[in-house]
Amino acid sequence: MPEGDTVWLTARRLHTALAGKPLVRSDLRVPRLATVDVTGRTLLDVTPRGKHLLTRIEGGLTLHSHLRMDGSWRVYTPGERWNGGPDHQIRAILGTATHTAVGYRLPVLDLIRTTDEPSVVGHLGPDLLGPDWDAEEAVRRVCADPARPLGEALLDQRNLAGIGNVYKCELAFMARVTPWLPVGDLPPGVPEKLIATAHRLLEANKERFDRRTILTTDRRDRKLYVYSRKNHPCYRCGTPIRRQEEAGRDRISYWCPGCQTGPGPAAPAR
Repeated sequence: MPEGDTVWLTARRLHTALAGKPLVRSDLRVPRLATVDVTGRTLLDVTPRGKHLLTRIEGGLTLHSHLRMDGSWRVYTPGERWNGGPDHQIRAILGTATHTAVGYRLPVLDLIRTTDEPSVVGHLGPDLLGPDWDAEEAVRRVCADPARPLGEALLDQRNLAGIGNVYKCELAFMARVTPWLPVGDLPPGVPEKLIATAHRLLEANKERFDRRTILTTDRRDRKLYVYSRKNHPCYRCGTPIRRQEEAGRDRISYWCPGCQTGPGPAAPAR
């Protein structure tokens, strides 16, 4: 599942492979961009912003993409077999003489003027992996609505950019509260500690796709505390981990009812 750390690493791999080289292939397979051809222009850089990717191209252009749940960018060398999915799932191809980047299942793909980048990322809060990370501002934004459930506040990219469903569940577990606890009910000092932990975890995972939130052991079978561990025993107390699909939000929460205090999920509407 692409989160801020995955997007950061994807951007670095794309930048390393393509930046500073002229494009010899350009194929944008979405209807509104089908006639666009940036072949011959130099790809300048690839910059992550939260969960967004900004691929800047000579001539003041930016190819903006977002991975959401299923999207991915893969980089291949000449002759290497493309294995990111069937051809009909390809949304973008950018190639240089030495590498080809292929975007699969990209739900968001836009070509904008580089000067217009604020129109697609200007609403984002402090970027957990950005050079302008501001922990105090992130805490202020998360705590601005005391009645809001913690999970919602963490997922809101206007509060802080980069946290997805995996980190939401793991951070709530590490704070020993459920994702539905109102932010205002967190004990004093916990919001600051929680945001600091989020930053530490994304930093620790940004250079690998094999994400871990359990950093105190190298055991291969213990990477995450609760996410995707439905019915497995909690590593702290042994209580079976629970899973809840939240209707209408395309979100799933995992939590330990033994370790985490606070309200449970709302009953689904009939």
